Amino acid sequence: MGKMRVLLSGYYGKGNGGDEALLATLLQMLPPDVTPVVLSGNPEETHRRYGVESYNRMALLQVIKALRSCDGFIWGGGSLIQDVTSTISPFYYGGLMAIAQVMGLKTIAWGQGIGPLLRPQTRWLARQNFAGCVKVSVRDRNSSALLSDWNIPHILAPDPVWALESKPVAELADLPKPRIAVTLRNHPQLTETRLTNLTRALVDLQTATQAYILILPFQKSEDLEIAEKIQLQLTDKSQILCLEDPQLLKGAFRGVNMVIGMRLHSLIMAASEGCRCFALSYDPKINRLMEDLSIPGWDLANIPDDVNSISKTWLDFYQNGESLSFEKIQSLVNGAFLHRELLQEALK
Repeated sequence: MGKMRVLLSGYYGKGNGGDEALLATLLQMLPPDVTPVVLSGNPEETHRRYGVESYNRMALLQVIKALRSCDGFIWGGGSLIQDVTSTISPFYYGGLMAIAQVMGLKTIAWGQGIGPLLRPQTRWLARQNFAGCVKVSVRDRNSSALLSDWNIPHILAPDPVWALESKPVAELADLPKPRIAVTLRNHPQLTETRLTNLTRALVDLQTATQAYILILPFQKSEDLEIAEKIQLQLTDKSQILCLEDPQLLKGAFRGVNMVIGMRLHSLIMAASEGCRCFALSYDPKINRLMEDLSIPGWDLANIPDDVNSISKTWLDFYQNGESLSFEKIQSLVNGAFLHRELLQEALK
């Protein structure tokens, strides 16, 4: 009997560090006797980086061909099923899952963060999709509560990226310490005024701590312009570091004293590497992580208008805040491996 072929669907090949980290973790967790096939926004790059067969996620004929060649289908982590940032997204992913189920593929929803689902049509489609899966895992309590309301069996475990193996970043070895990392992204609520205030507060924080500032764009198209604006205001003790390999991206947080992060997976990666985290939330998924791990921070809309207040809050956290304990990190990493056990059970 030949190897089982499984089609992986997520926001892959779009240059988003968090979603690439989910793909890397999924590939790391798949049973060795499973052949992964990946739908990607950049199939050539995905093939080059991970050595996997890959097809254009938006080319219908290629997608159908890939589905026909596979025995299983996996939603591969992240907030795929929500209708706040995109009304099309849940229909794209939900439509693929529905086709896979009609074709008789073994379907799995893996590492999902569900919602918000504001529209009746998307809620209905999501419920049908999840009900048709042989196994479902979610990464937060709200998603678990929704599936419980729908009477859909599932497991709840920490985000899979907690378990991603990191790699050291060679070029960081000679950089000065202490270090503070910053990961901001483009968002309507991150207005020019707020960005200016945050940048001025960061300058004050650097002056007070003499820290080297690492600016890490997680998605160049969304983050790089902001990174460049911030760096213009900092001394030469700063660097923009663009890392495409998610294991290196996670490794960049080694030896970092504190991170100021907007992106969910920047906070997860940093916390898993023993870094103190301060969150700037633009999405309920960030707030859930803040609640679960007692991470301090602000919603973008509630960032103080006073630069001095921002910098004082950051300085106090830098001096007195704590990272997660080694035991807590290990507990989260071990919990994340439940997603691997689910794959092993489902893909026997």
